[in-house]
Amino acid sequence: MNTVALILMIVGSLNWLLVGLFQFNLVAWIFGAGTVLARIIYSVVGLAAIWGIAMLFQRNVRHTAVSAAAEE
Repeated sequence: MNTVALILMIVGSLNWLLVGLFQFNLVAWIFGAGTVLARIIYSVVGLAAIWGIAMLFQRNVRHTAVSAAAEE
């Protein structure tokens, strides 16, 4: 699940890069602007980002636990 979430976050980030540099929205171009399918894609990418935030905190907890154990 972590790998899928990471891939979706990368795809979403690349889409925003295209929007920022060229004003070209790849998702809207493929699926149509404002369509249900495009909204689903945006929602899935957003959920992947929330999953990524959770992964970030899990890694910090593990890293902190490992660091604390190493100091003892």
